[in-house]
Amino acid sequence: MGFDVIARIAIWVVPVLFSIVIHEVAHGWMAYRLGDPTAKYMGRLTLNPIPHIDPLGTLILPLILLILGGPVFGWAKPVPFNPQNFHSHVNIRRGSMWVALAGPGSNLILAFIASFVLVILRKFIPLPAAAYMFFSAFVGINLFLALLNLVPIPPLDGSKILWGFLPPKYDPYFMMLERYGFFIIVILLGSGALSHIVLPPFKFLYALFLSIPQFLF
Repeated sequence: MGFDVIARIAIWVVPVLFSIVIHEVAHGWMAYRLGDPTAKYMGRLTLNPIPHIDPLGTLILPLILLILGGPVFGWAKPVPFNPQNFHSHVNIRRGSMWVALAGPGSNLILAFIASFVLVILRKFIPLPAAAYMFFSAFVGINLFLALLNLVPIPPLDGSKILWGFLPPKYDPYFMMLERYGFFIIVILLGSGALSHIVLPPFKFLYALFLSIPQFLF
């Protein structure tokens, strides 16, 4: 394996793997905080990537995208949770919403932290260009994962967040949307419409996240 391939894997695939693991652990951690120990009992509250690996979304797809030179992203095995186990004072709809929000929220936090690291390294610590590219990719990957998952189409997290706000009378329509959600996402991806949804807020947040530490330092 050539040095360039190894460098690209380190710069892109490693942040993807780490970020999607944190994303799933955040789901399980929030569910546990709300009273559901399902993820803990299944060994999913761990930063060890092995229990979270989905062969297609965690390994094959990121490597294919890396080879093709496209944007690298992926997914891990979803962390299971049972809202019936929530504490008695936790509303199931709102609790499920917070569990869903924890995933993209963790990616936004990671992107914000990485933006500070990137700016500090650029200003004060001379390093090889690959090191700056790593943290730049880390910011971008986490922003992309957060924004993609906030799209309110099942099975993305945004659909559960939306469900938390919808009155119960809309549940039949939501369940119908869940049946076709995957196909809707495939159509949006194939048509490029999903890029038009995600890219504008991505560009705005990327510039914002880098401008804050630049202003402070």
